[in-house]
Amino acid sequence: MLKQKISVIIPAFNEATNIRLLYDEILVALSDKEEYDFEFIFIDDGSTDETLSVIKNLSGGDQRIFYVELSRNFGHQYAIKAGLDLATGDAIITMDCDLQHPPEVINNLIEKWKEGFDIVYTRRKDDLKISWFKRTTSAIFYRFLNWASDLNLEKGTADFRLINRNVINAFKGFKENELFLRGLVKWAGFRQTAVDYKANQRHSGKSKYSFKKMLSFAFRGITAFSIRPLKLVAYVGLLMFIVSLILIPYALISYFLGQAVPGWTSLIISIIFFGSLQLFMLGIIGLYLSKIAIQSKQRPQYLIRDTNYSTKSQHENIG
Repeated sequence: MLKQKISVIIPAFNEATNIRLLYDEILVALSDKEEYDFEFIFIDDGSTDETLSVIKNLSGGDQRIFYVELSRNFGHQYAIKAGLDLATGDAIITMDCDLQHPPEVINNLIEKWKEGFDIVYTRRKDDLKISWFKRTTSAIFYRFLNWASDLNLEKGTADFRLINRNVINAFKGFKENELFLRGLVKWAGFRQTAVDYKANQRHSGKSKYSFKKMLSFAFRGITAFSIRPLKLVAYVGLLMFIVSLILIPYALISYFLGQAVPGWTSLIISIIFFGSLQLFMLGIIGLYLSKIAIQSKQRPQYLIRDTNYSTKSQHENIG
């Protein structure tokens, strides 16, 4: 009887000091899972340190380790997508390289998969060691995203999950240029369940998610799964139109009664208010138009510079 294969995809960007320790901890966590064949696919997302060299050295000592070198830094979501497109496992696990995703949780993911679930996602439990700012902004993000879209993403969900092969086959047809995998996984449906975990502290290095990147990630999630901001623009425009219908007769009556007094302050306030409102609404519309323009170019989501990953027919014969 052939063993089922599980692919573990690990995107890495300047994580040279974390890779070997993560690999060792994964091996310990999976030491009693001899009934499965494992492969470990590290995606080097345009690192500028020794990340790729470390992965290559590891792959020389373990034929289950593969590297995929992207041509530049395409971003975390696209690095994961590259792994999803290449991996040949019956199930695929994605996790980060900074050791904040505990390797021992992989066992819980596999157990839930064995129960028949297609997607087993994780929920991070709040930890007081995480800064108040990060916890607060994360909570606001999930609350606003769920309000603005038809999704119901649970607070603390992360890109640490197990996905069954039938779901991966469906994902391969996605050609979106603004990837938000957490939303896509939730949107896809199938049989899903959650596993809670407590995040570890980052072992070394710095977080790659600056406030600017977090804000961009939030906008990507909202605009990828919701048109409610556009509806909001329409409602605000309608409200302003109604207000103008009230103010125009008032202005005309005041003029004919000789009570109209030129007011510099009120004029400036009105110009600033309506001008800012128009720019805000145009900005929202522009976000959606930019997504259409980028998508219409049909550029690939990522480019691979080098890899030692074998084709499926070759790889299936590897011990």
